[in-house]
Amino acid sequence: MNEDALSRLSIPASELIRFRELKFLHCEPRFARSRPCRSAIFLLVTCALSLVTELVAAEPPAKGIQDNSFFVEEAYNQEPGVVQHIINVPAFFAPGDNEVSFSFTQEWPIFSQLHQFSYTILYTATEHERGFEDVRLNYRLQALTEGEHRPAFAPRFSLVTPAGDASKGFGHDRLGYEINLPFSKVVSDRVTVHFNAGGSFFPDVKGRDVWNYNFGASAIYAVTETFNLMLESVAGWEQDLDPGSNLNQAESVLISPGARYAFNLPGDLQIVAGAAVPVGLTSDSPEWGLFFYLSFEHLFVRNAHSVLKP
Repeated sequence: MNEDALSRLSIPASELIRFRELKFLHCEPRFARSRPCRSAIFLLVTCALSLVTELVAAEPPAKGIQDNSFFVEEAYNQEPGVVQHIINVPAFFAPGDNEVSFSFTQEWPIFSQLHQFSYTILYTATEHERGFEDVRLNYRLQALTEGEHRPAFAPRFSLVTPAGDASKGFGHDRLGYEINLPFSKVVSDRVTVHFNAGGSFFPDVKGRDVWNYNFGASAIYAVTETFNLMLESVAGWEQDLDPGSNLNQAESVLISPGARYAFNLPGDLQIVAGAAVPVGLTSDSPEWGLFFYLSFEHLFVRNAHSVLKP
């Protein structure tokens, strides 16, 4: 019965006031009970939104290790303020033609991730000779940064300086030019693929021009953010001159399963160690080999910020 109906029944004013007080007291517990319910719902929604935000913001495992390939060059330049030191030790075995090399590479960003300079020093020991090979001075442009439907692309141009002893087969005694076109793409949370195509040119080597070509592809599976399984394949067509200045060509194809592990240490230091077992697939290739990799990556400028625009 509403209040108008009570008034029509001629209920005294004092009783009407008492009825209103009882109605208010009766409704108060209902509203008091609803406040904890609304608070609980608000808390659950807040937690759910926070969890979704964290999941969206979290990097996929494939991005835990990105610029530490062995045979196939990746298309990711160094970030601003970060330098990388890379040591490679490949050993190849074939009857009468065993070879072990040691290479050292440093990669430096030039003010931003857009430009990168690096150099590579290589020392090789064969069954008959040993010595330094030609030194490579490399410039790489981050032409494309990776997007949802776009691969990263970082073409590299290198000067091959005649530092090696050509009489030992460790160079051509001529300044050479090299180009490589690496593409990289994260295709799922755990898988990254890389592709390379390139070549080199050495003019007027004993009166002949020497051309070399290379292709490569790889697939990287991130078991975790710090442990990757790798499968790389490279093919090369290399020309060389024999003592009679005749031009010979060798065709080599390698397939190389491997693995790498990253140690993320305090001070923004990342150490990546890896190994692989390359296997030759052509008569000009080594029968098999061992490959060891070690990388140190750290800041050399604190609070560096990228100026590269995607």
